[in-house]
Amino acid sequence: MASRRIVLGVGGGIAAYKAALLLRRFKEAGHDVRVVPTEAALNFVGAPTWAALSGHPVSTSVWDEVHEVPHVRIGQQADLVVVAPATADLLARAAHGLAGDLLTNVLLTARCPVLLAPAMHTEMWTHPATVANVTILRERGVTVVEPASGRLTGADTGPGRLPEPEELFAAAMSLLEQPAGAVGPGATAPDPSAGGSVTQLPAAGGAVPGDLAGRHVVVSAGGTREPLDPVRFLGNRSSGRQGIALAQTALERGAKVTLVAGSIEVAVPEGVDVVRVETALQMREAMNAAAGGADVVVMAAAVADFRPQSVAEHKIKKSADSEDAPVITLVRNPDILAGLVAARRPGQIVVGFAAETGDETGSALQHATAKLARKGCDLLVLNDVAAGKVFGREDTEVTVLGADGSVTAVPAGSKTTVAGAIWDAVHPLLA
Repeated sequence: MASRRIVLGVGGGIAAYKAALLLRRFKEAGHDVRVVPTEAALNFVGAPTWAALSGHPVSTSVWDEVHEVPHVRIGQQADLVVVAPATADLLARAAHGLAGDLLTNVLLTARCPVLLAPAMHTEMWTHPATVANVTILRERGVTVVEPASGRLTGADTGPGRLPEPEELFAAAMSLLEQPAGAVGPGATAPDPSAGGSVTQLPAAGGAVPGDLAGRHVVVSAGGTREPLDPVRFLGNRSSGRQGIALAQTALERGAKVTLVAGSIEVAVPEGVDVVRVETALQMREAMNAAAGGADVVVMAAAVADFRPQSVAEHKIKKSADSEDAPVITLVRNPDILAGLVAARRPGQIVVGFAAETGDETGSALQHATAKLARKGCDLLVLNDVAAGKVFGREDTEVTVLGADGSVTAVPAGSKTTVAGAIWDAVHPLLA
């Protein structure tokens, strides 16, 4: 990605130290970063630190360098504004258009994408005033990510923890991938002379901020491993990246997320409820248990079709007296997706995945269409994995098939972008 101008706002919370790590990530990616802290933020990380890391002077006041009109120019010239941490006080001031310092002035003048990462104690995050302020901001097109759940200041734990810098960096880069003017407060500002309604435009990865708020989604990710003996297993090449991206994107769009994770190569996002499994039978049990109260169930995991009929108690050894290899008898694993479809409650949306290759009997699309009919799910996401062009890669392209006969090709892009497109397909079905 070409170098972009990023404003990093820092609120007055203990999590300000994480913003220094986020700043480092932006700089390492080649972006020009201007840090605008609040006065309270400097109690946690001082101005010299921000100036040294960013290479720009740091101020909290609109009265410094007045000849450059910083309270207007900084926001006008930004390609992205990220505020981390965004405290309850800062969210309230942003929601109501107050402009008592340099950062809140920047938020008023910015017409680029704006990402706010709240961090506060659980009681403050769940207070009706904060909930209302977040709703106002999301309705204006501001991306407000859900805080993680975990250890807070002191002995407290719960929702309100700032997501890790790597997660915020990924969310910020997704916003920068959007076409100019497609997202941000300016994109949804109403025109009083138009006389019509205002359509909310998408945020990162196609996401509409908060459109999954109040929904519970269950996502499976990664591959399963079927043991042969204590040291060997049958598995597949799934990295789990697409399932993790689906969970992360749903979280950013406001959903409560349960992740059933098999073998994965990437970190699990903070803020999701995680159930760890290894085998197909364990995944079936975990998915059935989690799906009962869910609004959406996404079966993105790559589940082994077969497992050994029996598992050796000890490591299978080569015989010094024979060149014969052991014979492994396989049995079929249960069809988890079909079981979820059969057990779904009214109104629940079930999404399946199909990793297919074309052969002499048909194309990958034909095989996926037949699978959609067999499974009976609402949507089926086709991955054409010929020549290994999906498994383990950072980017992908998919085709989303609907039970209504629709076929939507999603162009190649990051797995976060593709995850956004999949949730875009799910959202109308929830209505």
